[in-house]
Amino acid sequence: MKEKFRKVLEKLKDLKILVVGDLILDRYIFGTVERISPEAPVPVVEVEREEFRLGGAANVANNLSSLGVKTYLVGITGSDYGKHILKGLIRSAFIEDLTLEDSQRPTTEKTRVVSMSQQLLRIDWEDRKPISGRVLEKLLERLDVEVDGVILSDYAKGVVCEPVVKKLKEKEVFLSVDPRPVNKSLYYGADLMTPNEKEARQMAEGTSLESLGWTLKKELNLKTLVITLGPKGMALFDKEYTNFPARAKQVYDVSGAGDTVVAVLTASYLASGDWYLACELANLCAGIVVGKLGTASITLSEILNAIEER
Repeated sequence: MKEKFRKVLEKLKDLKILVVGDLILDRYIFGTVERISPEAPVPVVEVEREEFRLGGAANVANNLSSLGVKTYLVGITGSDYGKHILKGLIRSAFIEDLTLEDSQRPTTEKTRVVSMSQQLLRIDWEDRKPISGRVLEKLLERLDVEVDGVILSDYAKGVVCEPVVKKLKEKEVFLSVDPRPVNKSLYYGADLMTPNEKEARQMAEGTSLESLGWTLKKELNLKTLVITLGPKGMALFDKEYTNFPARAKQVYDVSGAGDTVVAVLTASYLASGDWYLACELANLCAGIVVGKLGTASITLSEILNAIEER
């Protein structure tokens, strides 16, 4: 298996993948808490440092680029300071920036206040209305890029809508979806969908995990379905049902783990044509990222080290 993993990783640099979806700027404020505010019964955080990271569809793209995949990113930013930070991070990650600006909405940002590895508060700036008009027209134009596959990263912030999905399906290339139940009908006929168990249960009924998966796969006419199960690993529904136990040594933070899974599953399957191998590799990578604090991506060296340890 180790040699198979290495061969797949070597092939990733020959792939071109387009990521389309909701861009998120993840902001982390780290500090210490030693007292309670005299103004209200809340902790006072003395800030030590601040970090910005790629989130949402941008984190999917970051994971792909970290693996050596030629990655294109389409999404929406606002006309604010967040746009400049986000685009700078995209550039630093060697991602082909096909994003565009919508002056009528803010750059989606999630600010997390953290002390002693404990998240105290999250503040969100966002506008979830569907894109439309000239912004939608421009975005559709940016989908005209030659790639081996497309990942639709849906965080229900307005980018994933019927015209966008229709245009992507017309490309007739491999289509992966990291879904949100509210947009269930848009995913019909996808080559791969990767909901977590909660999302899967919101989209279909089934007494057992296995019956749930087969029902969802049939209802949406999915070629392949992978349900992520957190600390229990993941379940593959292809020609057969296969369960893959989790590979994490310790779970530190699950933020962005779904982004890593859809990125690695898509890339490794396109490179190998083997779902079993792709799930094993995605499971390995998920185990790496949940051991990190906050939204994170994986690197080739980390994967190779994990392969050796196995």
